[in-house]
Amino acid sequence: MGDSIVEMQSNQKQGFDLGIFVGDLALDEDASSDDVSLEGLQEELEECKNDNEVSNILAKGTKLREYTKGVENNVRQVELDSIQDYIKESDNLVLLHDQIRDCDSILSQMETLLSGFQVEIGSISSEIKSLQEKSMDMGLKLKNRKAAESKLTKFVEDIIVPPRMVDIIVDGEVNEEYLKTLEILSKKLKFVEVDSMVKMSKALKDVQPELERLRQKAVSKVFEFIVQKLYALRKPKTNIQILQQSVLLKYKYLIIFLKEHGKEIYNEVRAAYVDTMNKILSAHFRAYIQAMEKLQLDIATSSDLIGVETRSSGLFLRGREPLKNRSAVFALGDRINILKEIDQPALIPHIAEANSQKYPYEVLFRSLHKLLMDTATSEYLFCDDFFGEESIFYEIFAGPFAVLDEHFNMVLPNCYDAIGLMLMIRIIHQHQLVMFRRRIPCLDSYLDKVNISLWPRFKLVFDMHLNSLRNASVRTLWEDDVHPHYVMRRYAEFTASLVHLNVEYGDGQLDLNLERLRMAIDDLLVKLAKTFTKPKLQTIFLINNYDMTIAVLKEAGPEGGRTQAHFEELLRSNITTFVEEMLLEHFNDLIKFVKSRGSEESSSSAEKPSAADVEPLVRDFASRWKAAIELMHKDVITSFSNFLCGMEILRAALTQLLLYYTRLTECVKRIEGGTALNKDLVSISSILYEIKKYSRTF
Repeated sequence: MGDSIVEMQSNQKQGFDLGIFVGDLALDEDASSDDVSLEGLQEELEECKNDNEVSNILAKGTKLREYTKGVENNVRQVELDSIQDYIKESDNLVLLHDQIRDCDSILSQMETLLSGFQVEIGSISSEIKSLQEKSMDMGLKLKNRKAAESKLTKFVEDIIVPPRMVDIIVDGEVNEEYLKTLEILSKKLKFVEVDSMVKMSKALKDVQPELERLRQKAVSKVFEFIVQKLYALRKPKTNIQILQQSVLLKYKYLIIFLKEHGKEIYNEVRAAYVDTMNKILSAHFRAYIQAMEKLQLDIATSSDLIGVETRSSGLFLRGREPLKNRSAVFALGDRINILKEIDQPALIPHIAEANSQKYPYEVLFRSLHKLLMDTATSEYLFCDDFFGEESIFYEIFAGPFAVLDEHFNMVLPNCYDAIGLMLMIRIIHQHQLVMFRRRIPCLDSYLDKVNISLWPRFKLVFDMHLNSLRNASVRTLWEDDVHPHYVMRRYAEFTASLVHLNVEYGDGQLDLNLERLRMAIDDLLVKLAKTFTKPKLQTIFLINNYDMTIAVLKEAGPEGGRTQAHFEELLRSNITTFVEEMLLEHFNDLIKFVKSRGSEESSSSAEKPSAADVEPLVRDFASRWKAAIELMHKDVITSFSNFLCGMEILRAALTQLLLYYTRLTECVKRIEGGTALNKDLVSISSILYEIKKYSRTF
């Protein structure tokens, strides 16, 4: 037995394995092996391996029947022990029984009491539920009544006509309180007209006649009030803009009311305002134009053309005009300043007239259009704010536009001032930009129309200048004077003016017209030059005119462009020709010799120059070269109007002379026996000294 216990303990230490004991299980001998199934036994043993009792049984190898008997004996012993314990505690159990019976009685009473409470609570709950339903019903009725009261109150407020409102509409003055009352009346009229349910109400039958009478009275009173204010606009010396802004705009709701509830009367008011403002503005512009005409300074007539003879053009016959005004026919001068004064206020005629001031037409043109822009801007904004219509502006300004059109139709056919016309074109362009910045489109079509009418007139006057050059009589225009011709000066000033006015605009059509004008003046100038008998005088004449033209173009600004470059090329060409002609006049033999026989190529030919050929040339030059240079200097001084240009020509001539003489000295060195002429040769340094001496004079 002890050995088996030790062995079991050692097995528990090594790990318990149920499989070891399976074979030791003994079954009843009378149990048939066929009736017992061992299927699933291994799984059940695995599940019971953690049970201590089962493990001990399997470990000890005890027979099941023996073990069962042992368990039954133990149970019987426990039962006996329990009976003894129960007998010992019998008194306590009797006491416990009595106590339980007493408690049961008490609990029975409590149960009865609680049952009564439950019945009462159920009754109260049903009452509360009933009260809750009544409360919800009363709440719904209250909500419906409030909604009905609200709608009814609004209906009564919208449809009722208070006596105070009637008194104000009928007898009250048109003021802020009257405007507020009109707004209330307007709401009531809209309420009656719009809501279909209202039209079916009996209350409307009582109120509608009163509302209609109030509407008629209000419309009549508003009409009388506005017409009265419109009559105030017609009073002399009335500041229309102040009256519009400070008076009429305060009552703009009157117009809204008439639009909504008195369309026919509104149309009458609208027509009355249009008629009033049309006449007032037309009269103002007509009076302003008449006053401005007294300030106009006539610049040009139909005979003031580039190619017209001075004596027949009338330029010197208009003795009352200052010379500076007559020169403005072709020169831009200070007239360009008008483009810098675009935003200046319009002229006040009586102040200018009191100061005895006269202005070119473009100044009056700018002033007139400045007044038009300011007036149109103010009226356009007022009409949009007061009437809520832009179209009314064009009806009002139909009269002023007609006055302006009539004025321009009289002025433009008699305008022969091409510079003034181009200035007006630029002024219109600037005014279009001003209106664009103001975001006011009301003058767009008018300004476009004026611009379109100015261009054909400018083209017509320009073509008159062009034709005056093409058809000019050379015999009539010719003067026995090599200084710049007045026709060329007119052309130069005219071209410089138009070029300057085209700088910021780059008008290609104007450039083409200026090119046509340049070709015409080129032809005329060449014809005038050919009337001189001497080629030298012809060249001097051309140089003086080209130089003057370039100077005028440069004075106007650095924008001469192709025109200036053309005349600069012609000037260089004619200066080269003049230099050759002047040198041939004083050193003819020397130049011919140098050109024909003075080069190395000619010296290598059969006909070589000899010392005898060169000696007269050397001695002649040495004897009179200084005097010849002095004569050339005097000739240049007297021939050319521009001193600087003359000095440039003289320096070019002396430089060319130095080149010719240098070639002559080189030829002398190559000739046999030429060394004998060295004593007669003038040193190059001496000639350079003379050139520098004359160069210092400018």
